[in-house]
Parts: sequence; structure tokens; C-alpha cells
Amino acid sequence: MTHSHDHGHEDDHGSELSEAALRVRALETILTEKGYIDPAALDAIIDTYETKIGPRNGARVVAKAWADPAYKARLMTDATSAIAELGFSGRQGEHMRVVENTNELHNLVVCTLCSCYPWPVLGLPPVWYKSTPYRSRAVIDPRGVLKDFGFELPAKIKIRVWDSTAEMRYLVLPMRPEGTENLSEEALADLVTRDSMIGTGLPLKKGRAR
Repeated sequence: MTHSHDHGHEDDHGSELSEAALRVRALETILTEKGYIDPAALDAIIDTYETKIGPRNGARVVAKAWADPAYKARLMTDATSAIAELGFSGRQGEHMRVVENTNELHNLVVCTLCSCYPWPVLGLPPVWYKSTPYRSRAVIDPRGVLKDFGFELPAKIKIRVWDSTAEMRYLVLPMRPEGTENLSEEALADLVTRDSMIGTGLPLKKGRAR
């Protein structure tokens, strides 16, 4: 599987930076030096988009798929169009595929060469997603990676690793938690975590919503 990326520049974690990212970094440095922006405030904004606003979009997609079989069918057939139905589309989300977890299969998403990530549904990629250790270990030791994230799967459950590229980005459809049959889509969305949509986590259980 080939990647079409520009290489040659890396961030502090070994991830390649695009030309746009390099320009953003340069602009951030200049504005900080001149006192126009507060780095702490900027970090807080980035954290909001990385962990709250962006992943909430994906959570809505997952919740609707859990609650609406017809929507789930469209999502599994043409994820890009089905996600766009909810208003989530744009750069880094032009070509989407949804992969479903089952009792026999757990999916894990990585980008082995850089950090391709579905921004419209997950927001900004977390630092660990872009790190060299995650990008390499997710392929050769996925069970070890999941253990590092705090959970282990039974040996009978197969793990499949999906390598995102500029041509295709993946979103994991986690298994719906038990006992949630009567929850609304909004309540279901509260159970969906960012990591569960990457495959490095599981949805919250009923009663433990954020």
C-alpha cells in the first residue's frame, strides 16, 4: 500500500510535516515571540479540537449507526457519503471507510508513514498517533499496543490493522455497549470515545458517560 506524502521535515515526535504545517509552525513561532499569542491558550484550543469538538462529530456518526440500521448500511457501503449526510466532510475526509468491530474482530487504525487522520470526524490527531513508536508497534504488536492503552482482548478475537493513506482514511465502528437499547442517539454519542473510533479504546459503559 503506497502513501502519497511529502517527506523530509519532521516534528518533535518524528512525524513528517506538510508544507502547510511548516508554515503554521513558523507563524506560531513569530506570533509567540512578538507576544501576540499565549502558547498556553493556544494549547488549550488545540486540545479542545483534538479531544472534544472533532471527536464529537465521529461520535454522532457512530451513535446514528448504532440506532439506525438503514444509516449503518449506507455507512458501511459508502462511508464518505453517509458521513456527509450529517454535515461532516471536507479536507482529510474525502475518502472514508468505516470498519466494524465484532465479537470476533477488533480493528485498529494507524498511519505507518506519517499521520493521515480523518479530521472531519475526529478533529486533530493526538500526539501519540503521530509518534514513531505507535506507528511501528501498531503493526507488529497490536495486542501490546492495546495493553498500553489499558485493555486486553481475549485471544480468540482477531485484530486487524488498517493503514491510513492520503487516498483512504478509516473510522472504527465500535461495538454498541450492552444495556443501551433504550438510549437516544445523543445519549449513545456520549458513550463514544475518540480512542474507540481509532481502535485503541472501547466505548464507555452505560452510566459512565462523559
